[in-house]
Amino acid sequence: MAGGTKRLPRAVREQQMLDAAVSVFAEKGFRETAMDTIAAAANISKPMLYLYYGSKDELFAACVNREGSRFIEAMTTGFDPNLKQRDQARTVIYEFLHFVDTNRSSWRVLYRVATAQSNFTAIVDASRARLIEMIADLLRRGTTVEGATETDFELMAVALVGAGEAVADRITEGDIDLDSATDLVFGMGWHGLAGDKKVSGEHASQIG
Repeated sequence: MAGGTKRLPRAVREQQMLDAAVSVFAEKGFRETAMDTIAAAANISKPMLYLYYGSKDELFAACVNREGSRFIEAMTTGFDPNLKQRDQARTVIYEFLHFVDTNRSSWRVLYRVATAQSNFTAIVDASRARLIEMIADLLRRGTTVEGATETDFELMAVALVGAGEAVADRITEGDIDLDSATDLVFGMGWHGLAGDKKVSGEHASQIG
């Protein structure tokens, strides 16, 4: 039996198991991950892991749901409804990419591993839809632009999320730093829609 016989509250033990599972799934992918490996990483026995999560599918779904919720929650960090829409947009982009930068295993599980498994794409799609809805609402509540429509807010949110996803993988690979990535996505998502400024060639080359 693996170590870790110390009694812990169920909620704490569950989080430890999910932490270990996210790390292993991010490294090995879904198909190549064995429950034995996750149990060892969590310092528990495999029977205990199955007691909490009856199958690898169930465990992975729990990982995706938790990381998706953490992602959504992180997006509100630092948001100030008194900011101008332009500054709001940059804040949202920064928090999006900051989460990716500081939670690289979470991002890999959510947008690499999960999207490659047909059984879990619905969960990822639901998380993305919640994110788009939340960003649209944040922009709506803080906008200083007169005459903006619901379609404007939704399209801006879709553009910001899409651009963020396009750059996020490069952050996890260390190809671009957080500040440069934020500037790049802001240029794509804000200036591109506003039509007032083109993305610089230097930044564009970083995702080519």
